[in-house]
Amino acid sequence: MRDLIARSLTWVLRLLLPAQGQHSTTATPTTPEPAPVSPWSRPWTAPSSQEVRAIFQDERTQELPPLQRERVWAAEFADLGLDYDFPTMPLGSLVGRKGAA
Repeated sequence: MRDLIARSLTWVLRLLLPAQGQHSTTATPTTPEPAPVSPWSRPWTAPSSQEVRAIFQDERTQELPPLQRERVWAAEFADLGLDYDFPTMPLGSLVGRKGAA
C-alpha cells in the first residue's frame, strides 16, 4: 500500500513541479552525423571491360579444351591480382558422383 501511495505522490509531483537537472526543457546542441562515404568517391580498382574481353576472347584459348581454357583464364586473372570465382564449366562434368561422396 505504501508503494502505491509513493508512486502516485511521485507522479503528481512530476506533473506539478518543473523539471530540473538533466531533464530540463533547454535542449542541448547535438553534433550532426557525418555524411556517409559514397563508393563512387574512390577510383575504380577492378579491371576494365576491355581487359576482361581480351582474356575471354583470346584466339589461342579458343582452340583449347574447356578445362584448360578455364585454367588459362584463371591464370590470366591471377596475373591481374584477381580471383576467378565464376567458372563457366559445371562441376558435375569434372567430378563424378562416386568421387564427390
